[in-house]
Amino acid sequence: MTSPNNIDDKDSEIKKFETDLKIKKFETDLKIENSLYNELSSKFQDKVQLIYVKPKRIKVYVDPKNIVEVAAFLKNEFGLDHAESVCGTDYPNENAIEVIYHLNSYSREELAPIIFALSTKTDRDSAYLPSLLPLFKSVEYHERETYEMLGVYFQGHPRNERFLLPEDWADIPPLRKDFRIKGR
Repeated sequence: MTSPNNIDDKDSEIKKFETDLKIKKFETDLKIENSLYNELSSKFQDKVQLIYVKPKRIKVYVDPKNIVEVAAFLKNEFGLDHAESVCGTDYPNENAIEVIYHLNSYSREELAPIIFALSTKTDRDSAYLPSLLPLFKSVEYHERETYEMLGVYFQGHPRNERFLLPEDWADIPPLRKDFRIKGR
């Protein structure tokens, strides 16, 4: 007959084994993600800053002056050949607007499930960034929306103009934190 202490010990061993297995699986799952970042980091050193690595997700920060060079490398060397989306966030306390390009690959099957978030920030008062349209045709409307909704002007983009808001819109961009609906 097994004593209660032996059962507790076996339960404890099983839980430890399961935990070790989960940790090993997590480390294995991040093999491609870590490899991508390590290669990017060795090429660009302090020009890229890792924000996070998670299963199927990587986010790096790049200064605006380096974003075209890094994006071209990601496309040409890694095969991240498609920009799925572009989004922006207003940080008035930092006087900055962050723009994030979500890159993916159609040409490399092993990268298909991974989303590579390429992030940069610009000054709120003088919000200019280089356009990635020459590299990724799919950013055309995303950059236009970011221009219209957050006020980020994309240098080199042929159509920094309205397509969602009324032509006579005279207020600040509506996704900035200090935007207020009239009468409220």
